[in-house]
Amino acid sequence: MSFLEEFHANLESLPNILQRHYAVLRNLDKSLQDIQRQNEQRCEQEIEDIKREIKSGNITPDSSLIRFSDEALDEQKHSIGIADEKVMLAVRAYDLVDTHIQQLDQYLKKIGAELRPASDAVAASAMPAPSLDGTAKSGRSGEGGRGGRKKKQATVTAPEAAPVPATATVPAPANPTGMDLDIPVDPNEPTYCLCNQVSYGDMVACDNPNCKIEWFHFGCVGLKDQPEGKWYCPDCAVVRNRRKR
Repeated sequence: MSFLEEFHANLESLPNILQRHYAVLRNLDKSLQDIQRQNEQRCEQEIEDIKREIKSGNITPDSSLIRFSDEALDEQKHSIGIADEKVMLAVRAYDLVDTHIQQLDQYLKKIGAELRPASDAVAASAMPAPSLDGTAKSGRSGEGGRGGRKKKQATVTAPEAAPVPATATVPAPANPTGMDLDIPVDPNEPTYCLCNQVSYGDMVACDNPNCKIEWFHFGCVGLKDQPEGKWYCPDCAVVRNRRKR
């Protein structure tokens, strides 16, 4: 099975997987909203009960002794657990899509590297070769029609070419050897790194929680391997050094 066939087979199952993730996310979100609403009502009722007990003198207004019930605290812990599960599902869905994007990027890079020598060879063969008298030899020089008979050399001299003004600019011919494959990118896909491009290949995250960019390509920040310990991008590293002074 070729890469494209395998990639297409994996891609066909991706929408169903994402749909299941989103369905679970919707159910978790509904459960979270119900628990939060119930917990807010419980806490408001308990606060009113505490105020009533303080006014009646049954309890002292000591903040260290006043607390919510175990049921209210359990609801809050349960809400945090559901929120964490939602985040994990969202990250998992993003990673699934990102994995397919990285596989396609790597395949396109491989195809580009394989096509480049062939395109360079075609471009080199299409260039006119110099003749013995120093003039360029065209592909049909001295040829007649399809019979291949040579034309008699004309004795009429060609008129001199008109001089080109000094300010005139001559457009450069298109260079077929500079054929870089432009990969179409979804305009809605987020961009990262100093190059402001989409995610591809190996990337590293800045350990500054307030970093504006967050993720960087290895090549753009001069990395070859995953750094050990904490790593900061060039901008955040400058800010940290200034604070240390």
